[in-house]
Amino acid sequence: MGAVKAAETKSSARKTGPKTSAKVAVKSVEKSMEMPQVAKAKSNTKPNAKSAARVAPRLPTEAEVISSGEAEYMNEAQRAFFRDRLQTMERDILRNAGETTEHLRETTVVPDPADRATIEEEHAIELRTRDRERKLLKKIQQSIVRIDSGDYGYCEETGEPIGVLRLLARPTATLALEAQERREMKQKLYGD
Repeated sequence: MGAVKAAETKSSARKTGPKTSAKVAVKSVEKSMEMPQVAKAKSNTKPNAKSAARVAPRLPTEAEVISSGEAEYMNEAQRAFFRDRLQTMERDILRNAGETTEHLRETTVVPDPADRATIEEEHAIELRTRDRERKLLKKIQQSIVRIDSGDYGYCEETGEPIGVLRLLARPTATLALEAQERREMKQKLYGD
């Protein structure tokens, strides 16, 4: 097989010249090096009992999480469900931040002062949104740490379960509804 490739390289060298023949030779060497890897990868794709055991368990659906009883509160499946939801939120926020960075790097010179003011206002709104998302990102990361420590889903003040419905609505919640209401009432009366 190597002799055939060498002959092809020589014949292509006569047709294309010395500069492109080197490129063809490099490409043929790269292709010959890739062939065993492809065959090896295909051989590893055969399903067997060992590889089936390594497959990650299926995450419960939102309906399954809601319908689970109090005895199953924050079991392994529910923690995995909320971890996945939090990680998805984290990826979305990071992607949005990257898009904002790219958008702000685009410089458009607009001679009209009104158009320039509109563009600057849009940028300011986008930056405020990203600032809120930055704060949310910190809470998301803290929630993931709480999942790892086993504290996720329980109120920081009372230790009572926060509740699946509240966590579905706000996965970063750290207080039960009653404790959150008390905190908001104190903030309203006494300020921050």
